[in-house]
Amino acid sequence: MRGFGSAFFPIVCASFISCPEVNHGTAMAADSPVKFSLLHRTCKLVVLLCFLHISVTFFFYVRSLDVRSAFVQNQQSHNVSTQANRVVDVDFPSETEPKEGKAQKEVPGELLPKEEKGDETEAAEEPRDEKKKLEKCPETSPLLVGPLRIEFNTPVNLDQIKQQNPNLQPGGRFRPGDCLALAKVAIIIPFRRRDEHLKFWLFYLHPILQRQQLDYGVYVINQDGEAVFNRAKLLNVGYTEALKDYNYECFVFSDVDLIPMDDRNIYRCFSQPRHLSVSMDKFGFRLPYSQYFGGVSSMSKEQYLKINGFPNNYWGWGGEDDDIFNRLSSRGMSISRPSGEVGKCRMIRHDRDKQNDPNPQRFDRIAHTRDTMHKDGINSLSYNVVKTERLDLFTKITVDVGKP
Repeated sequence: MRGFGSAFFPIVCASFISCPEVNHGTAMAADSPVKFSLLHRTCKLVVLLCFLHISVTFFFYVRSLDVRSAFVQNQQSHNVSTQANRVVDVDFPSETEPKEGKAQKEVPGELLPKEEKGDETEAAEEPRDEKKKLEKCPETSPLLVGPLRIEFNTPVNLDQIKQQNPNLQPGGRFRPGDCLALAKVAIIIPFRRRDEHLKFWLFYLHPILQRQQLDYGVYVINQDGEAVFNRAKLLNVGYTEALKDYNYECFVFSDVDLIPMDDRNIYRCFSQPRHLSVSMDKFGFRLPYSQYFGGVSSMSKEQYLKINGFPNNYWGWGGEDDDIFNRLSSRGMSISRPSGEVGKCRMIRHDRDKQNDPNPQRFDRIAHTRDTMHKDGINSLSYNVVKTERLDLFTKITVDVGKP
């Protein structure tokens, strides 16, 4: 249209200028009224065409201004949008930490997409909702597998055990993440110079205890020095020290060399004191005698306090487990056990420890349990903590329990 106007404009001007020349010649052509009338009409037509041309040119000029204005606005809007997108892209949280020396920018809330802001809110509220919805673990864990193959031929190391149990917390603590455990259990292990046995115990028991969906902690009570070993007193120390950590409701007392062969043998407390190592390979997978309460047992806090804990005066091997049975019996409690099949255990073969010879006074002490239990137990316990170590797989508490 611009080309048409440029070509047409000189013609219009020439036509418009020729009109006066026609007027000057009217005197000489007075005798020609027809010619004058023709020229006059032609001049009017030219003026009309000129006006039309100007109108059309003005119309397209104004329209071109509107187009340029809209284009500029679109460009500005596009630039703002691009800048906003760049800010969001730069400051979205990433999996890697910002490099040193670069400050993290804050993104204005209005620049963040609504969906992402909503996701952040849901992510923040999700743990609270999950905690509210957390239900108690079932009475029988669905994770149990039953009979287990227990072997001691291949050595294990602590790093290997740690890698296989990534959910353990420092000190050998664990609680299920998808339900509320039915029991808070402290596992107490009397100990001295049995590191290889402890590795096997940790290797097998941590997975078992986790499948049983227990809220538990493992406490290895290490007797310091070279004095005669005192298993029952170390168990009293473990009970006392574990309660300083957590509000445990149940206590499992386990020798370090006994491994259960079935994870259905639950390491928790029951309405009556529980004997867990029912049938050991050492005894041909049979209970040696009906009053036997050695190896692995469990008691609730109430049951333990009812018998004043364990005796402190059994130095050397043997007798303390029979004393504990007498205490329970004298308080009207009976021993509960799993079946012989579920209660199977394997013992790690070893020579008797030095400074743990049979206690020659054990039979006499067992005969007087009812007379001594009210003054010999948790109420008369004395010891000194030498060192407490919160290790990855267990809590090790080294104590001085004195001498006979």
